[in-house]
Amino acid sequence: MIRIFNHYISITYVFLLLIECIIFFNAMYWGNKIRFLASETWYTKYDILQASGIFALALTFSCFLVGLYRRTLTWDDYNLIKRMLSGFILAFLVITQIYYFLPETLIARSVLVYAFSIAFLAMVGSRFLFYKFVNLDNLKRRVLVVGTGNKAQAITTINDSFIHKDFKIIGCLELAGQQILVDKGSVIQSTKKLPEICEELKIDEIVIALDDKRQNMPVDELLDCKMSGIKILDTIAFYEREKGIIALNELYPSWLVYSSGFEQSNFKSIGKRAFDVLASLVLLAVAWPFMLITAIAIFVESGLKGPVIYRQKRVGENDKTFEVLKFRSMRLNAEKGAPQWAAQNDRRVTRVGGVIRKYRIDELPQIFNVLKGEMSFVGPRPERPEFVQGFEKTIPYYSERHRVRPGITGWAQLCYPYGANEHDALQKLQYDLYYVKNYSLFLDLFIMFHTVEVILWGKGAR
Repeated sequence: MIRIFNHYISITYVFLLLIECIIFFNAMYWGNKIRFLASETWYTKYDILQASGIFALALTFSCFLVGLYRRTLTWDDYNLIKRMLSGFILAFLVITQIYYFLPETLIARSVLVYAFSIAFLAMVGSRFLFYKFVNLDNLKRRVLVVGTGNKAQAITTINDSFIHKDFKIIGCLELAGQQILVDKGSVIQSTKKLPEICEELKIDEIVIALDDKRQNMPVDELLDCKMSGIKILDTIAFYEREKGIIALNELYPSWLVYSSGFEQSNFKSIGKRAFDVLASLVLLAVAWPFMLITAIAIFVESGLKGPVIYRQKRVGENDKTFEVLKFRSMRLNAEKGAPQWAAQNDRRVTRVGGVIRKYRIDELPQIFNVLKGEMSFVGPRPERPEFVQGFEKTIPYYSERHRVRPGITGWAQLCYPYGANEHDALQKLQYDLYYVKNYSLFLDLFIMFHTVEVILWGKGAR
């Protein structure tokens, strides 16, 4: 893992992206070779070099947008061929737009067909080799967990569903007085000192996962390990790196006080506001036809009556309330009495509403909330005051998510499915706190690009 602007990126997937970018670059070269195998090419070396660059960048970026380089993909939602086809179709649309606006870069359709075919087959091959070799145990960081209780048991199952994870847990070291809740086969019982155990097992990293750190913490031995080059992490840092969350059950006030991050400055605020306005105007310029069609469809479905835009009070930055704007996706008077969560297959959702909720089109009017300064483009999703009041009483640190402007999209929306109860609110808060702690323009762009994947796959919509 490498950290870029406070956000952790899998170096394994960075290498995969670079390798496949080189594959795509060469695919155009060989596409031209095959097309003109029996005759002289129409293109100079500069023409092919330029075409190869455009092709490689467009295809790599499109594959990134559909989630092919996302570390947190599981086998259940991966679906390689379907994602690849989506990425290639998106790349084709991008390339045709480039050719339209820059006709001097145009390349023959036959060369393009060969290039896409070669790139597709080569990518299938690269993915086969990647998943065959990348999960070899000797290529992963070797992790020793100190502890055998609840915290250790939770760590042993972290990221089990991921296609690839960067580490292997070698075992859990039992200390005197600690209960054993982990798999007994993973328990390390030894009279040797910790540095000797680490040397014997070739440990790269130690994670302290004691249920009670006041008991039997081997401080001197951990210091020896640290001085010999072994990385030492507590559970908060481990979860932050591996899951992109700030784990609430590990959190304590002094950590918030002393930890890096959670920084707000005028420079950051001005930069984020400028980014919000620019991104909103660009999105509005692209999305207005879809917004117009949606408005007409809602109006017609409701019998030419009723509001097209739905307004609802939400809690924003510094606990100030504002009216969030959405396209109406439920029938009129859908919420009588107490506020309700949206449920799976909610009967209140109209036919048009089902479509626009699936592809997040109902959120587009929030562009105007962003332009007014009530929301940001990226940030924690704003919640209703009625729900916030309850969450602040039962969920620790819930109010910290209101330190920044709420967003149209966010880290929690990218990483966690739609939330419909207090448990989900707690899980999403862990992602929101990660965003508040590690905010940067880089992270905003990262979230925005991956939001395209969420929209394309209709992930988490209700």
